[in-house]
Amino acid sequence: MTETLPPCPECSGVYTYEMGALLVCPECGHEWSPASAPAEPAGQGPAAGVKDAVGNVLADGDTITVIKTLKVKGSPSGIKAGTKVRNIRLVDGVDGHDIDCKVDGFGPMQLKSSVVKKA
Repeated sequence: MTETLPPCPECSGVYTYEMGALLVCPECGHEWSPASAPAEPAGQGPAAGVKDAVGNVLADGDTITVIKTLKVKGSPSGIKAGTKVRNIRLVDGVDGHDIDCKVDGFGPMQLKSSVVKKA
């Protein structure tokens, strides 16, 4: 089959599959109809509308707040919920990590937009 299915609109997972008339993401469990899937213009990249966990559209330079405590390899405590991160940059990251930033005390890293909200 040469048809490629679109990535999940919720988590950007690439392992979507068809189940009847719906598309399903096995990573987050999101189901949607192919007709309602937004068509992404080629070459738009992350500027096409990255949204935070509550639906606010993010832009380069925004300040965000982490809404969930995140584990970080090599750190015993991780990033605590409520941590503010300034001056973010939107990128086409790996595994849904679409925010490039510098977190105080941890250094540069990438975060998923699903675990942050606009401050």
